[in-house]
Amino acid sequence: MQGEVAGGDQQQMQMVLRVKHPSSLSSSEEGAGEGEGSSRSALSVFKAKEEQIERKKMEVREKVFAQLGRVEEESKRLAFIRQELEGMADPTRKEVESIQRRIDTVNRQLKPLSKNCVKKEKEYKEILEAYNEKSKEKALLVNRLIELVSESERMRMKKLEELNKTVDSLY
Repeated sequence: MQGEVAGGDQQQMQMVLRVKHPSSLSSSEEGAGEGEGSSRSALSVFKAKEEQIERKKMEVREKVFAQLGRVEEESKRLAFIRQELEGMADPTRKEVESIQRRIDTVNRQLKPLSKNCVKKEKEYKEILEAYNEKSKEKALLVNRLIELVSESERMRMKKLEELNKTVDSLY
């Protein structure tokens, strides 16, 4: 198409040059009537070429507008599809975001609780160890007390028996 237009432009320019410079005609003996006729034919060729260019321009414009119309339709369809997709994902997305926020909140609450729990477990172990030690100590003391009480009872019984023998021997 560009080759045709360029070739047409070249012919057009030659015709214009012939009209402007009648001396460029092939024969210098041609009369003024022929010069006018050739300028009229050059003018009509020029007008025809202009009309042809205008027609082509209109065809291209129509094609462009047709393409723009199709593009607009496709754009509308794509926008509709996008809205449908967003509408489908919207309810679950809100719920997911809500749950994620709750999880984040619980995580923030868990961190100090976890530290506190570890601290309390450590304290518990220390206290349990101290409790067990004191329980062992108490058991040892209770055993010692039982031994002492048993020994004391034995000694008192022995003393009582001796006193009883002494009393019996008095009679």
